[in-house]
Amino acid sequence: MASAGRKQTKKAKNTHTSSDLQAYEFTIDDEKKGLSGSEDDVREADISKALQAKRKRLEAYTKSSLKGSNQKLEQLWKTQQGQRQKLTQEYSQQVFSVLQQWESDVQKSEEQEEKLNNLFRQQQKLFQQARVVQSQKLKTIKQMYEQFAKNMEEMEKSHESFLMGAQSELRKEMGLLQKKIMMDSQQQEMATVRKSLHSMLF
Repeated sequence: MASAGRKQTKKAKNTHTSSDLQAYEFTIDDEKKGLSGSEDDVREADISKALQAKRKRLEAYTKSSLKGSNQKLEQLWKTQQGQRQKLTQEYSQQVFSVLQQWESDVQKSEEQEEKLNNLFRQQQKLFQQARVVQSQKLKTIKQMYEQFAKNMEEMEKSHESFLMGAQSELRKEMGLLQKKIMMDSQQQEMATVRKSLHSMLF
């Protein structure tokens, strides 16, 4: 379509140029002719008409050329505007896609970081609970050992006191037994002596 328009414009231009030249075709022979005053007036009128016609043709040609140029410029501007809009749209889509992907990656990273933080807090809580349990167990073991040592000490003291009491009772019983044996022995001796004296006397 644009090529056809250019061809028509060139054709119109050539036509206007040919007509314009025809309007100014005056030969030397015509100038040398002897003309009367009325003929000069007629000639001047013809020239004036020719000039006016040429002016009108030039104006029409100028308007036509300007119109064609404006149409071409408008078409070129629309084409360039369409290309710019297309390029801008493609760039915007690409940037939007990259931004969406970036936002998605950032969101995933934040979610992963939050999960890791939660896991870390859970592990830290478990470690703290384990330390508390271990501390309680160690405290319980220490208390049990202290109670065991105290019980052993008390038992040793009790055994020692019991042994001392038993030894004291045993010594007392041994003393009483010795006294009893001595008394029995003395009584037997006395009885023997009495018996001997009795047999000697009677």
